[in-house]
Amino acid sequence: MRVITGSARGVPLSTLPGEELVRPTAQRVKEALFSAIQFEIEGRRALDAFAGSGQLGIEALSRGAASCVFIENNRGAVKILKKNIEKAGLAEGAKVLQADAMTWLRREGEAFDLVFLDPPYGNGLLQEALALVSVRVAEGGAVLCEAPLREAMPGRQGNLLLERSYQYGKTKIFLYRASTRGE
Repeated sequence: MRVITGSARGVPLSTLPGEELVRPTAQRVKEALFSAIQFEIEGRRALDAFAGSGQLGIEALSRGAASCVFIENNRGAVKILKKNIEKAGLAEGAKVLQADAMTWLRREGEAFDLVFLDPPYGNGLLQEALALVSVRVAEGGAVLCEAPLREAMPGRQGNLLLERSYQYGKTKIFLYRASTRGE
């Protein structure tokens, strides 16, 4: 697993061994995800909830995002995440919080332009997280969700409208957009 492009292009990223606790996004899925938002990253505020190794937020920072908040509950994953950020030379724009993402999302807080949601599969966390984050996305912002192929997602969640979905093998990516005023 490597950073695809930007200031940290080619930097190898570590992850926890096994996939019981952390399931890294496949490289081709990550490439497709970032192709969908490639012109929307520069100068943006990003949130990588359920961050794991941090590869999505790190990729956003490498491509010019102004900042990224990483939320990860697993202590071992947080250690690896921090090492990955340092290795990529992106510590200045990164904020790592060891916390339960759902609890953190329930709190009122800052708005984000880009949100990455990739929680553990199959337990309804994705739909719940999407509902919670819908009030934290800046006008015109994007939420990218990774889910197993058969997982159903709503066409609308609060002010978020499903713009597109993409299928890559057994994985599906959902791109939501925060509606602008008057929509």
